[in-house]
Order: sequence, then structure tokens, then C-alpha cells
Amino acid sequence: MASKLPVSPLAPASFPRLPEIGGVEFSAIAAGVRYQGRTDVMLVRLAPGTSVAGVFTRSATRAAPVLDCEAKLALAATPGAGAAILVNSGNANAFTGANGASAVAEICAAVASAVDVPESRVYTASTGVIGERLPVDRITAAIGALADTLSPTGIEQAAQAIMTTDTFAKGSQVQVDLPGGSVRIAGIAKGSGMIAPDMATMLVYIFTDADIAQPCLQQMLSQLTETTFNAITVDGDTSTSDSLILAATGAAGVPQIHDAASAEGKAFQAGLEQVMTDLAQQVVRDGEGATKFVEIAVTGAQSAADAKAVALSVANSPLVKTAFAGEDPNWGRIVAAVGKSGAVADRDRLSIRFGDILVAEKGWVSPDYVEDDAAAYMKGQNLRVGIDLGLGEGAFTAWTCDLTAQYIAINADYRS
Repeated sequence: MASKLPVSPLAPASFPRLPEIGGVEFSAIAAGVRYQGRTDVMLVRLAPGTSVAGVFTRSATRAAPVLDCEAKLALAATPGAGAAILVNSGNANAFTGANGASAVAEICAAVASAVDVPESRVYTASTGVIGERLPVDRITAAIGALADTLSPTGIEQAAQAIMTTDTFAKGSQVQVDLPGGSVRIAGIAKGSGMIAPDMATMLVYIFTDADIAQPCLQQMLSQLTETTFNAITVDGDTSTSDSLILAATGAAGVPQIHDAASAEGKAFQAGLEQVMTDLAQQVVRDGEGATKFVEIAVTGAQSAADAKAVALSVANSPLVKTAFAGEDPNWGRIVAAVGKSGAVADRDRLSIRFGDILVAEKGWVSPDYVEDDAAAYMKGQNLRVGIDLGLGEGAFTAWTCDLTAQYIAINADYRS
């Protein structure tokens, strides 16, 4: 989409001030991957000895960069080696056959040479239109300039470079105080449409100066992804290109964390969860055409799996989402979405709330329910739907947005 979209009404006031992370440098450039004059390639250089973990889309049609990253992270890292990340927007390099794989190899070789890291430690990602050959020459021609302009302060420009239909750059940070000293975590993300669990059309890069053993880092990332990035949906469509990479440089000089269950491990995980949740929710707040941010909180399920099934059934329902857009408290659509979820449910134990408003319970509308109160609640930008199944201890929270005519307009014009 060549024209610039208006900023989401749910956007934060500004991009946050993110701290410099020791051992991480950024650069960004307009390489003309799809559009002229738009910053569309970013490069990150990571210091020697950095641990890297990743989580990727489980789509059966994964893009060439995803397959390459998965293969590299399965290898034992070269001791003491640096690493690099290169991302382009405008072209997904997905469903491009052998050309896609050769493009990734060419880019990785050029990056490795420019920033002096092994090719096996260069991780790429591409986001944009699927099925078009990546103009690899435009990207490799820009790598020298990217390498020459690397800076520890360039994270906001990197966040802007990975945007597609995003209306704002997304960033988050936290400081974690550990017994051996403080560490910092900073992350950026892109994502606006084709957002559904199993990851989504999003790219996420999180950096910390903590020293964390790679197996421990991967364990933390995989576990937290389930309740953050795999708990969001805009439109129920899973992408070919989703990538989430977490890099720990160890530059803070704090003793290494090698056990996620240790006090230090738990403290770091709490901070990491805060950043991941914030970035995931920002993706929903930038949902294509969104005017409402909606939390779907399910409790009382027979199992956590049932709770997740109910939450996502409601969050992905076009009928529910258009009711949010129309500010219509049509709770019958939520009942229908619960019923189709496949989870165990009992009409007479089910209760539904809009915010603090009890809508339905004991198999019928609540005797205290006032439609005008619910309609007034629906006019807010931040909504919460509470669903208690009354059957057990299973719980899950999902985040979604409304579905508006603007979503159709954006996606009807996506390739122009």
C-alpha cells in the first residue's frame, strides 16, 4: 500500500524512549524494496558471545527466511561469535521457490562479510507481499551503507523500517533488578493485519544485556510466547513470515542465568513477559482499521486448553468483532461463539460480563441487566469481555480488536 494510513486511534502517544542495550547496534535505510523513499531495511549487529533464541510461525508454507533461521538456531553456536539480523519490508520472500532460498543465502553472505560474523549467525526476515521475487540486489547494495551507520541509538529507526500497514512503530522496555545488578530489556515489533495465534504476521526483536545461557533463553521465550504473542488475533489469519528473536549480549556484566526456575531466572522472566505483553498488545492496538481494543478473559473452564479455545473462538468471530465496531452489546453472538468453540460448556453454568456489567448467567439474561448500560460501555475504546464457564480452574486471556470497513479497504488495496 503506497499511501500512508492514518495513525490508529488506539496508538500510544509516542514511541517510547528505549535504553541503549550494550552489545547491540542498529541501522536502517531506504533501499527501494517495493516503494521509493520509504525506510525498508534494517540491520542489527550483536556483540561476540551473544545468545540467540527464536520462535517462528508454524505455517506449512513458511517463508525462506523463516526456514533458514530455524535451521541455524538448531545448530550449536560458534563459541564467542557475533551475530547479525537483517530485515526487509515490502516483500515477504515467501512462496518464491528456490529463488527465495538463494536470495537468503546471498543476503546472509553479504551481511556476514560486512559486519564480520559467521554466515551461520546471520538471521534474516522479510515481510510484505507473498509470491513475488525478492529484489535481492537492492538489499545487498545497501548493506555496506547499513554497516557503516550502525549505532547503539538507532532502535527507533529500525522499528520504522520493518513496518508494512502498521500506522505506528512499536517499542517497549523494562529494567530488571537482579541480585548481581540491573539488566535492561528493549524490544521492537511490527504487525497490523494477518494477525492470529501460532504466531502472526509480525516480526519481533527483543534485546537484553543480561547474560543468559542459550537453552535457558529459548525455554523462557517459548513459554512466554504462548500467553503473549500467541494470545492475540486481529483477523484469524496466520502468516508465512512470523519471526520472534530474543538476543542476550551479557554486556551488563551480571552473572549468567542458566536456570529459568532460579530466583534470577524468574525475575528476568517477569520483565521479559512485561515487554512481550506490551508489544503484543500494541500489535492489536494497530490492527488494520481497529477502533476498539478488546480483552477476552475466560475462566472456569475444565482445562486451560478449553479456556484458550473459547477465548479465541470469541476473539476471532466476525459477528462478535463487527458488533464491537457497531458498539452493539449483542451478547448472543458471544454465546454462539462459546458454543462453537469445541470446549466443554454448560448453558446453566455460563456467565458473561461486559466490564463489570453482568449480562447473562444461569442459562438466561441476568435479571439486573440493563441494555442501555451495556451500550454505553461499548462506546469506550478499551473493552473487556469476561466469560466464566463454571466448570473448573482453566483460564486464558486473549486480546483482539473490532472489525471495521477500514479493514476491508486496507486489504482490498494492499498490493497497490
